[in-house]
Amino acid sequence: MLAHEPFSDRPETASPVIAAFLRTYNDGLDDDLRQDLYPLASLIVGSAGGRALEDARASRCLAFAESLGHRLPRGRAAMGLATPEASGTWAAHAALRTGPAPEVHARALVFARELALMRERRRRRLPAWLVGRDPAQVISEATERREPAEQPAPIA
Repeated sequence: MLAHEPFSDRPETASPVIAAFLRTYNDGLDDDLRQDLYPLASLIVGSAGGRALEDARASRCLAFAESLGHRLPRGRAAMGLATPEASGTWAAHAALRTGPAPEVHARALVFARELALMRERRRRRLPAWLVGRDPAQVISEATERREPAEQPAPIA
């Protein structure tokens, strides 16, 4: 609807990490608290990113769960949390298990916004004068000795 795609709890344009977090968190809230999630809908449209961004979001989810006092599983179970879906779900469950305290709910809302605002890192572009040039030649030119400028004669 917002993203001009069929209604789904797994929209294509939304980050799978954020969608998993919000889907799980939504399911555990009462009707009153659930109303606070509506403003987040427009934030997640177009939030899907590349692998590096989704991995960073998944890591943030695991750190968020730990910040709420929920240790991560060990061994094989820990490997399963490396997926976008599982990490988002784990973070939401941690928030829900911590309690319905207003401060936990507020932290979860802020956290969801933080995830939505994470963006791909832009690669730095080379200056035009460097494009297509041999790096060794550029370094050589930059470090070659230049003739020192004439020094003014000392004042007598």
